[in-house]
Amino acid sequence: MSSYVRPIEEAYRNVKSRAKRRRFNQSVDLIIKLRDVDVKKPENRISVTVPLPNPLSKQTKVCVIASGATITAARDAGADLVITRDDLGKYSDKKSVRKLAQQYDFFLATPDLMVQIGRTMGPILGPRGKMPDVIPPNADVKALIDRYRRSVRVRLRDQPQIMVKVGTEDMDPSKIAENALAVLEEVARKYGWDKIKEVELKLTMSPPVKVNITAQ
Repeated sequence: MSSYVRPIEEAYRNVKSRAKRRRFNQSVDLIIKLRDVDVKKPENRISVTVPLPNPLSKQTKVCVIASGATITAARDAGADLVITRDDLGKYSDKKSVRKLAQQYDFFLATPDLMVQIGRTMGPILGPRGKMPDVIPPNADVKALIDRYRRSVRVRLRDQPQIMVKVGTEDMDPSKIAENALAVLEEVARKYGWDKIKEVELKLTMSPPVKVNITAQ
């Protein structure tokens, strides 16, 4: 569906022309509204990580919770924070876990720590869509971290609508369009293109503008 790139670019330029100038670099948000999707059914909800073809200008932060050799591998790979098994005790209260959730975009963890993480951090990270993804055995930790650094989390929960950051206003419109298309394709893979009712783009502090996808 590469034919969607041009309509997305046009919508973004429309957003920019209407938006007031701000003193900060605004995010570009993609809004996808679905039709005939029963969100009460668990199988119709999603929480997936989508790698973007173009990294966001503000680097995504990755926290690794690990044991064994993965600790050194994560540090060598430049993880923004590495929490060891011994460190987990520092994050047993809700306040400290909330702070982590605010500071880091993605969490990765070795399989042996998932039960402990679920018990202590799960009540905070879970509702925010930030429960750690499991680091597979013998995984290339650097490649994994790099992948998450250029990814976004796409979630659909109790409303048939998805909103996800696909860029910042200092990025080239074509790169923003490519990122938006990657997210659209992932959503269509789950629900089908016919379930996509409406697509919009907006800046952090601007009204949304529709993307003309009906003619594609």
